[in-house]
Amino acid sequence: MNLGGKNILVTGGGAGIGRGVVTSLSSHGANVYVISRSQANLDTLLTECSHNVVTKSLDITQYEAVRDYILSLPPLDGLVNNAATAVIRPFLEITTSDFDAQMDVNVKGNYFVAQAAAQNMVNNKKAGSIVHVSSQASQAALQDHSLYGMSKAALDNLAKNMALELGSHGIRVNCVNPTVVMTDMGRVGWSDPAKAGPMLSKIPLGRFAEIEEVVGPILFLLSDSSSMVNGTTLPIDGGFLAM
Repeated sequence: MNLGGKNILVTGGGAGIGRGVVTSLSSHGANVYVISRSQANLDTLLTECSHNVVTKSLDITQYEAVRDYILSLPPLDGLVNNAATAVIRPFLEITTSDFDAQMDVNVKGNYFVAQAAAQNMVNNKKAGSIVHVSSQASQAALQDHSLYGMSKAALDNLAKNMALELGSHGIRVNCVNPTVVMTDMGRVGWSDPAKAGPMLSKIPLGRFAEIEEVVGPILFLLSDSSSMVNGTTLPIDGGFLAM
């Protein structure tokens, strides 16, 4: 894809999907700016791809510090808004602290990261692409996912509103909506057949996603190959949402 030389910001880039995006972008010749709250993950990331990757240890709930950092970056061509947390508990057990912890990252944090990245693009008169990493849980009810699903549904709607307001600047905004992804944490969390079986039974392809199967669509949306794709939600779920 035509990503060589492009400046791309990736949040939550130290592990999982975000790390896969960073290493793939690096291999395509992009200049990648990575935010993660784990310095240890960033240190190991730099052993894999150091020549065109710049890292910064920040929690995206450090809203002002994150904004200042993003506005200080070179003109951005893209953002992968990937940092997230998951509060998975029954609806009747959710507390106000659970609510705040979920929304502070998945909604407020992602909102202001996206705002700062878009401002960087507008300030530098750069067309660009923003990709929010949402979830199938934004579009379907899942057991114990009321809070997480609501936070991801906010990202879906944010993408549509951003697409409307930023299109005149040449900035496209889309979401990807994966099913369970076999990250290190995913393999631990979904290794029990009793838990995985009911979910797998609703996926026509009969399996969960691998990291690279999410990375590919993200890179497509970042690239000029998707130059007319704007304001969409793209399921990466093996057909789960088609059932």
